[in-house]
Amino acid sequence: MSTQAKVIVPKKKKHRFSLMSTIIVILVVIFAILVLLPVLNVFSEAVSSLGYVMTGAVTFWPKGFQLDTVRYVLGRSEFQSAIQVTLTVTLAGTALAMFLTVTAAYPLSKPHLKGRKVFLYMYVIVMLFGAGMVPNYLLYRSLNLTNTIWALIFSGAFSVYNMFIVKNYMESLPEAVEESAMLDGAGNITILTRIVLPMSLPVLATMTLFYAVGYWNSYFAGVMYITKPSLKPLQQYLLDLVNATSNSTDNQMMNSSNQDLAEQIANMGGRGMQAATITLSMLPIMCVYPFLQKYFVKGITIGSVKG
Repeated sequence: MSTQAKVIVPKKKKHRFSLMSTIIVILVVIFAILVLLPVLNVFSEAVSSLGYVMTGAVTFWPKGFQLDTVRYVLGRSEFQSAIQVTLTVTLAGTALAMFLTVTAAYPLSKPHLKGRKVFLYMYVIVMLFGAGMVPNYLLYRSLNLTNTIWALIFSGAFSVYNMFIVKNYMESLPEAVEESAMLDGAGNITILTRIVLPMSLPVLATMTLFYAVGYWNSYFAGVMYITKPSLKPLQQYLLDLVNATSNSTDNQMMNSSNQDLAEQIANMGGRGMQAATITLSMLPIMCVYPFLQKYFVKGITIGSVKG
């Protein structure tokens, strides 16, 4: 007798969406729209004709498309200087911050480190309690760091919170790998550079992006420590632009340091020039973020498990 084998075709699983899942999706979509609309408004004003911008006719779609305002902002020496300062501070500051974060997190991730708890408590105290603006300014002035690019770099060169995330991630790595390397004669620096750092790539990429975005968007350090126009970062230049735009709109007197900026606003229109500057300041971070986005969830979740 011949037997026929029955072929069992697996049934496709039906995805069921509960009421809570539907509500979450709707809320996420609404939140995404609320975040996206202001960006679309700024971009639309940056590339719209001056007449439409000044009358408030531009909402979320350009009217009278033009790039003269963008070209004008790119051609200004003040903007070029500000973008150069910010780019230098972001690259140098992020590299220094990651070096300090890794060199502090790696030893603290070892339970056998003598005095480990004392150091951890010290970092927690520093994270919770700060000296304040006036002592920080007096410190930078006593060290002759005001009106130098180092003031912008050192002001954000270390974050205790980021260091704890990296430390927790390193604690989750298997100890057997490091022990095997020690048996082969590898030292601490070799283990850190050739084993720990490659295995910690997700959290390192995440922290690198955190530091870079922090440096790029920082304006308070420039306001605190910088008065030279040639050393003003991009966000401080944008702050001066916003203040000058508000003053010109209210027909108030401007100080002599913002007189050139006032003339630029009078020529190109305050809102259009402001929107173009904001758009150009956002583009570099928006271009870098997609390449590091995949490391975000993994780096943060694994780094926050142990504490």
